[in-house]
Amino acid sequence: MSTLPIGMIIEGLVAVLLLITIGYCWMLNRRLQRLRADEEVLRATISELMTATEIAERAILGLKTTASEADKVLGSRLKQAETMSGNLAEQIGEGEKIFTRITQIAEAARAASAHQQAAPQGDAYAVRSPAEPAAYTQQHAAAYPAQPAQPVPTPVTHEPERKRASRTADIRSAAAEATARLEQFRRRNGAAA
Repeated sequence: MSTLPIGMIIEGLVAVLLLITIGYCWMLNRRLQRLRADEEVLRATISELMTATEIAERAILGLKTTASEADKVLGSRLKQAETMSGNLAEQIGEGEKIFTRITQIAEAARAASAHQQAAPQGDAYAVRSPAEPAAYTQQHAAAYPAQPAQPVPTPVTHEPERKRASRTADIRSAAAEATARLEQFRRRNGAAA
């Protein structure tokens, strides 16, 4: 039996160790390649994350600016609304005064109407002023002689028309006053704006 020389055994052992080392290096190389590939993906993910962060920061700055501007606009609008509310309250008060005056005028017109309806009515065809001479009425009677055969028409009173004219004039004056006050209000609001 011959013994293998020690050199062969050592060389065989070194060869086996080299094979194990080559296998291990091959596995390590594959893992490093996967790690490098993952590193590329990770870098891409990190760059996308940084881009998204920058966009978010810009958006936050834009939102802060917008919120600041909105706050300023809202503040000015609130001041305008408070001013307008005060003006409207004043105008409502003025309107209530005008409405009270119109109501008083209407009540006075109704009272006058009721008083005139209760008073005896004169001849509607011969409406005379106190200064009118009696001779004029005699001339008028001579120009238009009475015809007894025909029935006499019922007298038409012009009092309701006078009342309506008076009421209409009162309402028109109140409307003119309301219009003038509305114009003053518009001018004040135009000057304030």
